[in-house]
Parts: sequence; structure tokens; C-alpha cells
Amino acid sequence: MTSDAMSAAGGALALPAQVSTHPPRLRALRHTLVLAKRGLIKTIHTPEALIDVTLQPIIFLAMFTYIFGGAIAHGSQQSYLEFLLPGVLGQTIAMGGIAIGVNLNTDIATGIFDRFRSLPIARSAPLVGAVLADIVRYVVLCAVTLGFGYALGFRAHTGVLDVLAACALATGFALCLCWASVFVGMIARTSGSVQGIMTLIVLPLSFGSNTFVRTTTMPGWLQSFVKVNPLTHLVDAVRGLLLGGPVASDVLWTLMWMGILLLVFVPLALRAYRRRV
Repeated sequence: MTSDAMSAAGGALALPAQVSTHPPRLRALRHTLVLAKRGLIKTIHTPEALIDVTLQPIIFLAMFTYIFGGAIAHGSQQSYLEFLLPGVLGQTIAMGGIAIGVNLNTDIATGIFDRFRSLPIARSAPLVGAVLADIVRYVVLCAVTLGFGYALGFRAHTGVLDVLAACALATGFALCLCWASVFVGMIARTSGSVQGIMTLIVLPLSFGSNTFVRTTTMPGWLQSFVKVNPLTHLVDAVRGLLLGGPVASDVLWTLMWMGILLLVFVPLALRAYRRRV
């Protein structure tokens, strides 16, 4: 981060230093929103940071549809596109959360978190603010995936509300899963190691699910893992919301996994953050 940006961030965060009569929780929310705004400003000024949520879904959709689609779907690339797009949305939105751990680790290395620690703000505000700012990345990813899929011939079989619900569910899941990346970003020594660790976690979850092929085509031992994989339930829920069919069970499972991710990784990330800074 440049000195001007750090000064701007410091200036924005100087407000909470004033004596406030607001309740502690309201002050913590205010601090979090200010830091979320900082994250959004950084994203606006560094649009190349959105490459992974713009080019990646396009590459995966095109590559799997036209290279593997004919073989997997017995020559029907169009039918495979309908199966593939919800899976690519689930996979890329999970991989999109890797960046937040890398960015936070870099911020710690550059010393910006020392500035945060010297200010009278909630200890959790820098992490929660960064996570909230990531919403923009996930919304962009959903729009790019559906937009490019539409250009390739994908059509949702349900209504607008169902499509919006699918995007909201995927975004909510990503916001919960990204706390694992935040935790790794707090404990890893370098930003490169954060990238490597999270990739090793997300890739098996992505390919060990029904993202690209149906569960019934896999060996029995692998099916057992696929059926409990949180990405499987997310992808099935998104497929049902986009293409029609029963979704209640998969939505409930996805919401349950979201709760588990928050219960496990939010305390771990906050504890690691306190120890790190």
C-alpha cells in the first residue's frame, strides 16, 4: 500500500478516536464499515485484483464445455453446459476466497495492521471489514459466470427470484468459507504460502464433488466423500434454483455448513490475529 493510501486509511480511521456516546456494539459496527469501505477503495484502485473472479470462470466454462463437454455428455455440449455452470459457480466462488487471506497476510507484512492496533477500534474490525468488502468480488463473479454462460447458451429454467437466491446462497457460502482463508492468512509466514495452502484445500473439495461430473460415475469410496462435501450441497442447491427441482434439503445442508464454518474459523481467525499483531 502507498503512503498516500495509508494516510487516507489512517485519516478515515481517526474518527473513532473521538469520544463517542454510542453503545460499544454500534461503535464496533461503525469501525467495521469504515474498514470495509477501505477495502472497497483498494479494489477500485486495483482492478487487476478481480482477475480471478472474472477471467477464471470464463476460462473454466469455455474449457470444460468445448474440450470435455462432448466426451462427458456424449456429444451434447449444450446439455453439459447446463450441468456445468452451477458447478463452476460453486468452484470459482470457493477459490475466490483465497485472495483475502493473501491480502491480509500482505497487509500485516507491510505494517498497516500496526496502525490499526494503535487506534481505538474494535479488535475484530479489520478482519470483519475485509470480509465484508469481499462481497463485491463474489457479486462480480456471479454476474460474470451467469453472463458468460448466457452468451454460451445457458438458460435458467426458473424465475428471476430463484436466480437471485442462487447467487445470494453462493455469495453467503463464500463469505463463510473465506474465514478459513483469513485464518490461514493469520498463521502463514508469507502470502505465497497462504496461496499454496488454500489451493491444496479448495482443489480437492472442488474436484471431489459433483462440480464437473455426476456423483454416480465415481467409485463407491469417493462417493461417500462427495456426499458429505459442502461444495456438493452448494452446487446441488444452485442447480436446483437455476434449473428447477427439489432444493430444500441441499439449501438446509448448505446453511448448516455455513454455520459450521463460521463457528470454527471465525474464533480461530480472531485468536490468530490477536497473537500475530
